[in-house]
Amino acid sequence: MERSSDKPRGKGSKVKPYERPRGGPAKPIAELMPQIGRTAFRRFGFVQSSVVTRWPEIVGPAHARVCAPESIRFPPGEKSEGILQLVVTPAHAPLIQHVIPEIIERVNRFFGYSAVSRVKLRQGAVKPPPAEKPKAPPSLKPIPMELGDSLRDIGDPELRTVLESLARSLGGQDGKG
Repeated sequence: MERSSDKPRGKGSKVKPYERPRGGPAKPIAELMPQIGRTAFRRFGFVQSSVVTRWPEIVGPAHARVCAPESIRFPPGEKSEGILQLVVTPAHAPLIQHVIPEIIERVNRFFGYSAVSRVKLRQGAVKPPPAEKPKAPPSLKPIPMELGDSLRDIGDPELRTVLESLARSLGGQDGKG
């Protein structure tokens, strides 16, 4: 095979040099956010932004409502044995004081190594994590009569509800076909 650089170039040849294609496929916002927030999170001492975003998973929803991570400070040149600073609602500060060893254990388990050795508390306002979305109410459309008897024989309640919702959605389409 010949390369374009191996061919002799005359005055009349118009060979375009290779240019990297611009753009590319669209990226999901979830892929871009860690890159965008990385600088801001590192300024406040967070090695990973996921400590902040996954705080309710780390400490549990009950503690996440009353405390939030503010920063992690490491000794110079180290990435372990850091100090985690938490913002705590004033009324819950004594409770959080008692569960500090558990919080340290959970944060270290999240990191996979001994990242935090101490916790400092600062009293202040904590924004509670967003509540879970409520489930949609079941449909009030009746199940077609010809399908109702066969669905009653299904023992698995979850499978029965899924098949009932499918039957309801198909029930109104009989006359349209």
